[in-house]
Amino acid sequence: MKIEKLNISETLDNAKKLLDEEKQISPALKAMFELLLTIITLITGRLSLTSRNSSKPPSTDLNRQKQKKNNSQNKPGGQPGRKGVNLQPITEPDKIVPINLDQNQLPKGIYCDVGFEARQVIDLEISRIVTEYRAQILEDALGKKYIAPFPEGVVRPVQYGQSIKAHAVYLSQFQLLPYERVADYFSNEIQIPISVGSIFNFNQDAFERLEDFDTLAKAKLIASLALNSDETGININGKRKWLHTASNELWTYLFPHERRGSEAMDAIGILPKFKGFLVHDHWKPYYTYTECLHALCNAHHLRELQWVIDNHNYAWPQKMQDLLIEINEAVKASEVAMLDDKTAGAFRIMYRDILEKGILEMPSVINVPPVTVVSKDGKFKKKRGRKKKAKEMNLLERLRDYENDVLRFMDIDIVPFTNNRGENDIRMTKVQQKISGCFRSMEGAKIFCRVRSYLLTAQKHGISPTDALKSLFDGKLPEVFYTGKSPF
Repeated sequence: MKIEKLNISETLDNAKKLLDEEKQISPALKAMFELLLTIITLITGRLSLTSRNSSKPPSTDLNRQKQKKNNSQNKPGGQPGRKGVNLQPITEPDKIVPINLDQNQLPKGIYCDVGFEARQVIDLEISRIVTEYRAQILEDALGKKYIAPFPEGVVRPVQYGQSIKAHAVYLSQFQLLPYERVADYFSNEIQIPISVGSIFNFNQDAFERLEDFDTLAKAKLIASLALNSDETGININGKRKWLHTASNELWTYLFPHERRGSEAMDAIGILPKFKGFLVHDHWKPYYTYTECLHALCNAHHLRELQWVIDNHNYAWPQKMQDLLIEINEAVKASEVAMLDDKTAGAFRIMYRDILEKGILEMPSVINVPPVTVVSKDGKFKKKRGRKKKAKEMNLLERLRDYENDVLRFMDIDIVPFTNNRGENDIRMTKVQQKISGCFRSMEGAKIFCRVRSYLLTAQKHGISPTDALKSLFDGKLPEVFYTGKSPF
């Protein structure tokens, strides 16, 4: 018999009922069995967690299988009616190579030149460019010398240019390459020797130059009407710390901190001043901020509902999951990205009806096994265990008590169905941790967060990371940061 064919929850419930009905077992033995059943319940609950029904990443799923693509009778390649995208010729090519006919190979006759047929090959050439500045020296009759001034920033006999700094920061902070691999790339591919220490100095230079951006990003996010917020654990020198994010459609702000809760959020200084709609995953410290309205991430709700579906035979979780998806589809189909009062009201009635039936369907609590103690006279006595609400009951009550926050996406057009924007902004941090293992210091984590905040923000404004870094090392932030109009 395979364990997958067993209904573990139903089996455990039956075992608990039989144990309660058994009168011939000694109190000590019964207490031991109750403890074992509780441990099995906890273990099976944890083993049943996957990326489908919890916040665990897909990489942690055992025997993970890729989803099968829909079977299609279409042949490979472009389909009829598809508009293809081809390489377009460059109007001003960098190099022109004329190809002349050998007229000796042609039939005898008189020929005149009537033009040419052009074909272009787009290629890449990575090369080192060394610019030598030679400042003229003049000497007067008295032997006093006058030297022409060098361009601003040229202060050493030999130094790295701004493009090298921008490229190194791009590779280490955006493409997440470890310092050693960045140094190896410059040395082997471009014949430019750069030490790991120099790469760190480039990143630190970028961090210091971004002080104005740091202030500007906070101000823009505080003034926005909707904000996504999230946090995740990071490893700094072998110790668990926390990375926080606040973002919207145009701005991203990342910041590392020792703490996870409101102490860290207060120190960052965005949420205490924010008065719009705050989208998050129901982490309790977010609710300490009462100047804003809250909206909950329904991707989390769908996964938690899936866990209940996978582990219990209740009807309400599937109905609630289907309803949330249906409401989201209705919002997406709406031209104004929100529902009218009549439609929203009908969905609310359905929402509440599912929860009311769910309460009747489920037991409100689970009994923690009573602790068996021995009295002074040597007799066994039972001490009642505390009563604890089941995980599925906690989910139902949260959906009931925070109805407005769960459904706010259908009433307000700027509130999204999920908190995916916030989660996406911190997702690559996990990749960085997998590549490099950990940050060596809080200083390194702060450098990474500020530089990456800048590059993600630049992307949201339509600026490539390379161009954003070149602009930074030229001593200015992109003009669109000050003139761009946020949809929030």
